[in-house]
Amino acid sequence: MLALLGFVTIAAFLVLTLYARVSVLVALVLVPLAAGLLGGFGGDLGPMMLDGLGKVAPTGIMIMFAVLYFGLMIGTGIFDPMIRMMVSLVRGDPVRLCLVTAALAMLVALDGDGATTFLISVTALLPVHRALGMNPLVLPGVIALSAGTMNLLPWGGPTARAMAVLEADASVIFTPVVPAMLAGLAWVFVASAWIGAGERRRLGVAGGFDPEQHLMPSTSEENAARPNLFWFNVGLTALLVLTLFLHLAPLPVLFIVGFVIALVVNYPSWEEQRERLVAHADSVVIVTSMIFAAGIFTGVLTGTGMIDAMARSLVQLVPDVLTPYLPQIVAIASMPLSLAFTPDAFYYGMLPVFAGTAEALGHDGAAIGRAAILGQMTTGFPLSPLTASTFILVGLSGVTLAAHQRFIFKWAFATTLVMTVVATVTGAI
Repeated sequence: MLALLGFVTIAAFLVLTLYARVSVLVALVLVPLAAGLLGGFGGDLGPMMLDGLGKVAPTGIMIMFAVLYFGLMIGTGIFDPMIRMMVSLVRGDPVRLCLVTAALAMLVALDGDGATTFLISVTALLPVHRALGMNPLVLPGVIALSAGTMNLLPWGGPTARAMAVLEADASVIFTPVVPAMLAGLAWVFVASAWIGAGERRRLGVAGGFDPEQHLMPSTSEENAARPNLFWFNVGLTALLVLTLFLHLAPLPVLFIVGFVIALVVNYPSWEEQRERLVAHADSVVIVTSMIFAAGIFTGVLTGTGMIDAMARSLVQLVPDVLTPYLPQIVAIASMPLSLAFTPDAFYYGMLPVFAGTAEALGHDGAAIGRAAILGQMTTGFPLSPLTASTFILVGLSGVTLAAHQRFIFKWAFATTLVMTVVATVTGAI
């Protein structure tokens, strides 16, 4: 009964958000609340929600100050040279722009942190996409494909969880799927070129595209520009990114300190500081409110036991005739399951059961772990409403989650299919 309630809850949430019946923020709070009341958990819902909020609080704080920091840096003008370089590379061609977008996102994603990848990639390329008149869904879509595939790295969340649960190291879980990952990255470039070709047919190639004409800063940005502090801001940003990559301190602390230093150096007076805070208030409120609402959603589903019950039910649904193909089934299903299960719920709840079942049926349990990382919160995480960084991607890009999911789902799922085929051929699964 608890599993059924969980499936109904997930289905109701997906229907409401995918068809834009209510805002994601409303659905993230009211749907699990209603489910918890129906399940008889009324007296415990408060602590469950609070627990969920506590778990996402560091992420919410980090994102709040990260948005403020990069928003402030955009205003100072340090990204203008990068934007002009990107425009010169694409030469007004949407196909070239999509390929550059994919490559940049892959490079930034080397640190294994989705939030940082989205912040830097969207910040750098959004003005270029807008200047060429690209479909607003293309930028977050291509970035999602690149960052999702790169999330297979051993220091990424899904692979790290799989290794911990199955008590295996990277040589067992990650190394066998390297050929599949490389095939997935190659496919991302193919998909990006394909998407870009569609935009090229719609827009054509902007011959003689002048970055100065299309990317002139607005009046407010001119007032906020600090050309005399350009190298200070570049150095501070480079230092911040380096510390992010090296994980020298918790991300929330790094962004808070970095933002405060940047704010006081660039805008010494309180009036200037207040103006900068107000200028970015909308982005901060929209993104952080979604994150804390997602904490309530996962807190209720986890605290009531609905997620565990759903995991047990799904395992029991696999018929005997399909058991020889369990690794392939897990791989193919893993990407869509990112929309319904958090990485913790899947890897700590479902994966051990799947692996144990596979071993009982004569399969290698580690193969199930390798199959899972081909999609669950890798290619699937930049589309999932259960990951906070997804809301950074769509929020900074100025698109809705539902529109983003409808646009890029087929391409992300195809990435998992490509990697599944290669992993099967190479014997990884």
